[in-house]
Amino acid sequence: MDEDVLTTLKILIIGESGVGKSSLLLRFTDDTFDPELAATIGVDFKVKTISVDGNKAKLAIWENREVDRNEGLKFARKHSMLFIEASAKTCDGVQCAFEELVEKIIQTPGLWESETQNKGVKLSHREEGHGGGACGGYCSVL
Repeated sequence: MDEDVLTTLKILIIGESGVGKSSLLLRFTDDTFDPELAATIGVDFKVKTISVDGNKAKLAIWENREVDRNEGLKFARKHSMLFIEASAKTCDGVQCAFEELVEKIIQTPGLWESETQNKGVKLSHREEGHGGGACGGYCSVL
């Protein structure tokens, strides 16, 4: 099965305390919603393989950081990242958010291809000769 996987992507879910980061993670990976879910202590982690535009990607999804919405938006803009909102409670935009994220990453090979099987992607500095990048959009799917 893993031989069909194009790449493994590491995704970090951040947001304010109590907004539903763990619920979002469980809704996407297990298609469940628990209104009584306890607060996460430390880190939560799940893996799911999805197919987008005929490409399979394994997602390693981490949920562990509390930030407010404005701080998250500012962080995304600073690092030319997608900022996507979704609702685990209503399931609005959950699948779409992860699929859109994977699609944008796959469309930007420099984010996931490794010429030297190196240590990952630097988020703070762009390489010389490269444009603004395809992942500079911010969208709200809620």
